[in-house]
Amino acid sequence: MADEALGRLVAGNQRFVAGRQAYPDQTPAHRLELAAGQHPFAAILGCADSRVPPEIIFDQGLGNLFTVRVAGNIVDNASLGSLEYAVKHLGVPLIIVLGHSGCGAVQAAMASDVTQGQIATLVAAIQPGVRLAKTGPGEVLDQAVRINVAMVVRQLRAAAPILAPLVEDGSIRILGAHYDLASGVVEVLP
Repeated sequence: MADEALGRLVAGNQRFVAGRQAYPDQTPAHRLELAAGQHPFAAILGCADSRVPPEIIFDQGLGNLFTVRVAGNIVDNASLGSLEYAVKHLGVPLIIVLGHSGCGAVQAAMASDVTQGQIATLVAAIQPGVRLAKTGPGEVLDQAVRINVAMVVRQLRAAAPILAPLVEDGSIRILGAHYDLASGVVEVLP
């Protein structure tokens, strides 16, 4: 089921990139069907950036994706609980952690001078990835975004008592992905 879900996301992104969106499941009749309940085929933990709406970049419609968005696509108690709900109660077989080029939250973590309000919480969650990116090859912002995605994927895969056992027995998959703002391409990360 996870492979089928990933295939649907990849195909939808290819339509989006080519400008050949199908705009599936967006009719009034489908909306009425969904009033009785939802059955999303994938969950996306994505950045709150206005340029990265999962339903659009994956060319999906109402009820297809269970979307959790927070700046920097970090995982906190509320986002973890939301993803656990998607898996446990809605039967979602695939979770994608979606980072993107030019992420402002990662840039804030790189600047490391944001200490006011709850923005500091976001920055603190992302800074370990920034530190790793600064010691490795490649452009620091791009690497920090990718490392942050990988860190969140590891956190989710290890999240007991709900996600970790389901990952271990193969009931669900949790993957990272990177969206390029300019090209529109979503790359599934290794």
